[in-house]
Amino acid sequence: MSSQQGWSRRQVLSGLGAGIAGSLAGASAGAGQDQKESAHAMSPVKIRKVRAITTAPDGIRLVVVKVETDEPGLYGLGCATFNQRPLAVVEAVDKYLDPFARGRSADDIQDMWQNAYTSSYWRNGPVLNNALSGLDMALWDIKGKRANMPVYQLLGGKCRFAVDLYTHAGGRDAKEIEDDVRKYVEQGFRHVRIQLGGYGSSHLSNNPDFRDAGFGLPEDQYMDSVPYLRSMPKVFEHVRSVFGDNVELLHDIHERIAPIDAIRLVKALEEYRPFFIEDPFPPEQNGYFKMLREQSACPIAMGELFNNPHEWTDLITGRLIDFIRVHLSQIGGLTPARKLAALAEHFAVRSAWHGPGDVSPVGHACNAHLDLAIPNFGIQEGPRFSERLQEVFPGCPEIRDGYLFVNETPGFGIDIDEQAAARFPLPDHPGYWPPLRRHDGSAVRP
Repeated sequence: MSSQQGWSRRQVLSGLGAGIAGSLAGASAGAGQDQKESAHAMSPVKIRKVRAITTAPDGIRLVVVKVETDEPGLYGLGCATFNQRPLAVVEAVDKYLDPFARGRSADDIQDMWQNAYTSSYWRNGPVLNNALSGLDMALWDIKGKRANMPVYQLLGGKCRFAVDLYTHAGGRDAKEIEDDVRKYVEQGFRHVRIQLGGYGSSHLSNNPDFRDAGFGLPEDQYMDSVPYLRSMPKVFEHVRSVFGDNVELLHDIHERIAPIDAIRLVKALEEYRPFFIEDPFPPEQNGYFKMLREQSACPIAMGELFNNPHEWTDLITGRLIDFIRVHLSQIGGLTPARKLAALAEHFAVRSAWHGPGDVSPVGHACNAHLDLAIPNFGIQEGPRFSERLQEVFPGCPEIRDGYLFVNETPGFGIDIDEQAAARFPLPDHPGYWPPLRRHDGSAVRP
């Protein structure tokens, strides 16, 4: 028997013990090195500067917030676009949020949001909420870059492979709308919003009396509710007869008619099985939702003009709406939006975040990352990224077959070319919504 074969049990155990000890020592040394590298990689990062960037590649006033850190090359982008009051948001960012945030940790998003939100004492307004949203989204962008993950991974990962979109079809009559719907169906869209002309079908209205009386300004717009109320059921009937159930149809009332007329219209449209009817009432008239729910099972989407939880909580917990449709920058960014999505999930309310042209590509990317991660996603209003927008914002999400696909890179996966952005300054016109009036000049709320 060889000496190796003749080892005693004690020698074997002693040898194993030495080997294990050596392995543990090596592992410990390796773990120590890994911890050192990890500690270095995730060392605290401080905010160095917060600033607003304005640009209008498509003539829409976009505001993006850039948060720079003390780590070279590390920054984040957030959407603070308020098309009707962009300069007020810029002032709030540059003169108030920047000095508030400088020197604070870029990691502590929740702490930053809570304290920035109350730093003005009065809150819940769209100007300050949009400014705060830009800061908040930018911190999430930084968080994703630090973790080397897309933001949706930080929210728990994907619940779906891509984001299903709806797009907008319109026309001055039912035949034009049919042609527009067909165009989008052929592009792969399964959900299409149909509008007869502009909101409220104002092109159907005749010359108003307030113009003859010299009331208001000549360019003030006019809308008569009656032609709109008569025409929309006929439009739905025509489009549904042409396309059957092969496409989901949506419509936006845009709060432009009296609440009781909105209830009548929703009841008339119910037989055509709309995917949802949007914004039947202005935020000031939330009390009508109970009356509407008692009279119709038509799905309702609401929230585009909401600023704070006081406006949506009762509608969600009372199961009075089916889709929550807030503008993420209007409510303060991703941090409050993920809480809102969790609340809505418990009451079977799905998401349909606002996603028009006056959301920057950074904001659209934020919408999409949240859409991917929440179980109660419903539908997403589809953006359109022109060549100019893509030049200013490299890394825009992609639209294929009616789905939105995010850029699978860390953070929101989107950047801004500031030199390109500077070539598209804000238009001289301030951008307010023009007055819309009835026959006698009474104001109509959007």
